[in-house]
Amino acid sequence: MQLATTYVLGELDRVCNQLGLNYAAYGGTAIGAVRHQGFIPWDDDADVCMARADYEKLLAQAPALLGEDFELLSHHSHANYPGTVAVLGLKGTKFISQAAAGRDFEMPIGVDIFPLDARPANQRAFKAQCARTWVWSRALYLRGSATASTGLSGGVDKAVQLAMRTVHTGLKTAHLSQAKLIKHWESAARSYEKQAGAKTWLADFSTRNPQQWSLPAAELKNTVELPFEHLTIKLPANYDTWLKRGFGDYMTPPPPQQRVGHRPYRLEFGGWHFNEDGSHSRDPQ
Repeated sequence: MQLATTYVLGELDRVCNQLGLNYAAYGGTAIGAVRHQGFIPWDDDADVCMARADYEKLLAQAPALLGEDFELLSHHSHANYPGTVAVLGLKGTKFISQAAAGRDFEMPIGVDIFPLDARPANQRAFKAQCARTWVWSRALYLRGSATASTGLSGGVDKAVQLAMRTVHTGLKTAHLSQAKLIKHWESAARSYEKQAGAKTWLADFSTRNPQQWSLPAAELKNTVELPFEHLTIKLPANYDTWLKRGFGDYMTPPPPQQRVGHRPYRLEFGGWHFNEDGSHSRDPQ
């Protein structure tokens, strides 16, 4: 899984460099680059982030430049795409998460690409923006899934599960498609991109806490390269501050019981074979 994902990550880096687009390793991928010079040992996916302008250029221009083994997926390219972030995927593979089991759209093994959007300087306006994106993202999730793990128990969990099933049924009855919900989410996320001064800070509005995953726009333009497996990938030059803001003491691994990957519901490699040195092959199709 990690070897296949590394192959995709290398292609993303190549195309971004060719197009002159800035990206940065994100989340656990960034921690892996700093702490392990590669994947966190128990991690099994890769994430990067980009400023919205570069993200949109990638969606528009990358498909013509990608190698034949890859495909760029988003709600722009596929009407039934279920997410707010794009994926650069390895053709012929499937990576179906537990949360996505039973959905119509099947994701490939690949790299998640998160757009970062402008946030207002006014804290009240920012909180309102966060609330709007949260509502639409929750609606989008419940449009595709009737239940979710709540971390609750007993009667409280049953009540919440019932409420989620009710919302799920209501969204389908109202004919609110995934495409419409994504459009509403994106409108809220991008609501300040044309306001003077709002682009000083960027935030990831696909997360539960955009405040925690915000950074000065200038930091995303000023990147450094770090080794990652057999590749070299980019991080913000001020990655230590960014990762401490998001994770706290990120250099200390969590206790063993918390070292858990994504545990996919379904995983298919489509005849691909990968070696530690980055070489690969595929069975005749």
